[in-house]
Amino acid sequence: MGDVRRRPRLAGAVGRAVAVDAGPGGFHTPLVDPSLVTFLGIAALVIVTPGPDTALTIRNTLGGGRPGGLGTALGVATGQAVWTVATSAGIATLLLASAPAFAALRLLGAAYLVWLGAHAVWEGLRPNGVRRHRVDLEPGPRLAPRAAFRQGVLSNLGNPKMAVFFTSLLPQFAPDGGASFSALLALGLVFCALTLGWLSGYAVLVARARVLLGRPGIGRTLEGVTGAALVALGLHLALGGR
Repeated sequence: MGDVRRRPRLAGAVGRAVAVDAGPGGFHTPLVDPSLVTFLGIAALVIVTPGPDTALTIRNTLGGGRPGGLGTALGVATGQAVWTVATSAGIATLLLASAPAFAALRLLGAAYLVWLGAHAVWEGLRPNGVRRHRVDLEPGPRLAPRAAFRQGVLSNLGNPKMAVFFTSLLPQFAPDGGASFSALLALGLVFCALTLGWLSGYAVLVARARVLLGRPGIGRTLEGVTGAALVALGLHLALGGR
């Protein structure tokens, strides 16, 4: 393998290639940039780790079928896209610099998660829950996709730790160390797309299993468990630092 002759950038970090001299004939073979592979690996690890977004997607799929789960996934990805733009424009950095603003957003986001979780727990425990979960197996989900989308957006925007994550991760993988708006935006949107794909897969799998999960006992238990998980994650967000 010869020397690296040139290193073109295609849409920032996305699609970058390294041109390698393969011999006297001057033949060049494009290779995927190792830093992009590292970024994709870190992003995938973070995305597949269960958290509020995963719990909310499962809960809304149980309550609204596949449309509810897909709406939640799209809402979460949209919230991440907003954080991406805020990070690329430097707004997220200003948020991190203001302790009162960061704390206020953290508490609001935590309260929203606790409210969603408490509502889910109540839905699983209330006396007519058995009948309600039988109805779940019939057409016409309880949770509209628009409401699921809104919940996904608000839950993600209410988590200021996304600002911490994006401002610390994205600049490390910007091409040639240049944290330009377009480079950060491209990396962030890749992260959003991966999140959308992963959570959509969750929604499809849970929706396919609704015949089993929708049985009165199992359905009520799962709704209660996912609700309790949201409450716990909300309290963790409220009590946690940066």
